[in-house]
Amino acid sequence: MIQAAAPVLDLSTCDKEPIRTPGSIQPHGFLLTLAADLAVLQASANLGDWCGVAADAAPGRPLADVIGQAAAQRLVPELAADLGPRPFYVGTVTTDNGRHFDVLAHQWDGVTIAEFEAVDRAEPADFRNLYPLIGDFLLKVNDTSSIESLARLACQHVRSVTGFGRVLVYRFDADGHGHVMAEARDPGYHSYMGQHFPASDIPAQARELYKLSRIRLIQDATYSPAALVPPLNPVTGKANDLSFAALRSVSPVHLRYMRNMNTLASMSVSLMVKGKLWGLISCHNEGPAAVAFDKRTACEQLGQILALCIESREDAAELQFRLEVRRTMVSMLAGLTQGSDFIENLANVFPELLRFARASGVAILVDDRILTFGDTPEQDDIRALADWLAVHDHGDVFHTDKLSAPYAPAARMTRNSSGLLAMPISRIHKHYLLWFRPEYVHTIEWAGNPHAKEAVPGAPTQLSPRTSFAAWRETIHGTSQPWHGGEIELALEFRTALLGIALERAEQMAELAEELGRANKELEAFSYSVSHDLRAPLRHIVGFADLLLESAGSEDGQQRQRFLKNIKEAARLAGKLVDDLLSFSQMGRASLHPTTVDMNELVAACLDKLALETRGRNIEWDIGPLPTIWADPTFLHLALFNLLANAVKFTGQRDPAVIRMAAEDHPLETVFHVADNGAGFNMDYVHKLFGVFQRLHRMEDFQGTGIGLANVRRIVERHNGRVWARSVHGEGATFSFALPKPTNP
Repeated sequence: MIQAAAPVLDLSTCDKEPIRTPGSIQPHGFLLTLAADLAVLQASANLGDWCGVAADAAPGRPLADVIGQAAAQRLVPELAADLGPRPFYVGTVTTDNGRHFDVLAHQWDGVTIAEFEAVDRAEPADFRNLYPLIGDFLLKVNDTSSIESLARLACQHVRSVTGFGRVLVYRFDADGHGHVMAEARDPGYHSYMGQHFPASDIPAQARELYKLSRIRLIQDATYSPAALVPPLNPVTGKANDLSFAALRSVSPVHLRYMRNMNTLASMSVSLMVKGKLWGLISCHNEGPAAVAFDKRTACEQLGQILALCIESREDAAELQFRLEVRRTMVSMLAGLTQGSDFIENLANVFPELLRFARASGVAILVDDRILTFGDTPEQDDIRALADWLAVHDHGDVFHTDKLSAPYAPAARMTRNSSGLLAMPISRIHKHYLLWFRPEYVHTIEWAGNPHAKEAVPGAPTQLSPRTSFAAWRETIHGTSQPWHGGEIELALEFRTALLGIALERAEQMAELAEELGRANKELEAFSYSVSHDLRAPLRHIVGFADLLLESAGSEDGQQRQRFLKNIKEAARLAGKLVDDLLSFSQMGRASLHPTTVDMNELVAACLDKLALETRGRNIEWDIGPLPTIWADPTFLHLALFNLLANAVKFTGQRDPAVIRMAAEDHPLETVFHVADNGAGFNMDYVHKLFGVFQRLHRMEDFQGTGIGLANVRRIVERHNGRVWARSVHGEGATFSFALPKPTNP
């Protein structure tokens, strides 16, 4: 007898497999889809093997004709109930041919899906496994201080219930790779403890399914799937969505992967922490293995408890970390208010700055002045890095644990600068606070070479599941320890505090400047608007803080979260007002540093910065060819960003939004136009357009502080240019500015 060749599996398309709609089930049971009157709509092809009724003869017949009158009567009251999307145990039945089945049912995809899993007993499922497992686990939880010990305890309990040869707990890292952190196994099984599985082992659509369906069992990886008859759901006319079905057939690629791993039976339990797939409890057996629904339920409940324990311990560790970092930040801020020289004050708290970011080196760059502490790059390298940061604007904070990836010259300074946390401390000047982390050379042990590709013989363009799971070590170079999320957030807070101190210093210096009179006149002109705009978020903070205190004894966590969210948003708005006020204040006094500016690069940098704000929007950008001009790039970047952000904001109700930028060359000046098809404005009030805090629209309709266009006018006028606007209300607006050509650039 000639054996048929195994089908070729193409890994290059496995991330596009329709794993939710496989059209078949695992054959250790059978599946029926039922109409509202419990008439059979579809049956799995193996129905005859289990019940003696041919699958193609079942559709259209009452349930009793397929599984027997007694079995149907037992199930009808349960199936008529309002079932949810997750499989629910509705009873154990015996069909007319004497076979016994645990029956799971759920409603999904317009039908009732009934799954019949073969069992050896006629009695109902015994959920007594659930109580000793969960009870013993809960008793030991308080005796385990670490997440690793909790995971190890869970492995031991799951293995005792299921009888699987090996049970692992592994968590996913930021790149999606799985790290085995706990294991319980039979001595004859290979150990994967401490090893990593590459993210490619679990495609994206499989991870999404793990989030929806929290448990999955494969009894025998050598099974032949049983197709649904008819193949399409009669209600939807499409292939059935079996996302929640316990018998759902799995990807042939995954079955080959299991066999390559010498695993014929597997079960996985999803560990969901704060709505994200944190990791998996993964069970392996070298031979086929059945796990009844009651035992699976016990394991699923244990997984949920483990996830809650992980969340509480991670929250406690996160809180402790943030408290320590905040304590350091408070200490630094206290030192920054002592002397009159702001930069010298920063230098005086260098040790605290290192401790704040867990860095090995820190540098302050203010124009041509550089102060360093600890292990830092050479000053010329720091200047070049600051130039790169200024051109490729990264917002309020830039961080990376592999600086050489976005910034190639960093490859020569990986020893002490593999990681960078950069924070601009001025929105006008090239002033930066930089933290450096050294290279962290470490070795990762993989369960098989993650970079090796298994070629399919005779099919050079196709790949098969990898066959080797032997330990393979990889040494990682050029990266630092990653930056903690708490460090990034607190660095943003620190920046806001620094800007506040800088604003205070700027105000003190302004009192000694000749422009004090003009500044006071401006202050009088918009003092009412400032007080009104700043008072509103402060009122929100106080009001919602009072509500939060009043609800301190309440168990309504969602209400408290809403109050905290409102407080945070109001604080963010107040901080934005302070930032914009500082920017406007600096604009009139800062000296210009003109140089050659490629407007195409400047626009590209602005669009990169706007990427997050425009995500999900349908915006048609029409950027014409732009010239190279002579101007201060930092000032001009701010003006151009304000104009483009203004266009994005006022086209928020347009689909598509159309934003154009073009240039005109004149003998004495270069003119730029930014046009949009947004809300526009009434030309009767155009004289107010570029004034500070002069809004032509309600703040409820278009958020903003009312300073952006005033900054644009001040920047352009500092370049001896002019700015103007034209609009038809409701049909868009065009903002234009002209910059004079230099006589001797």
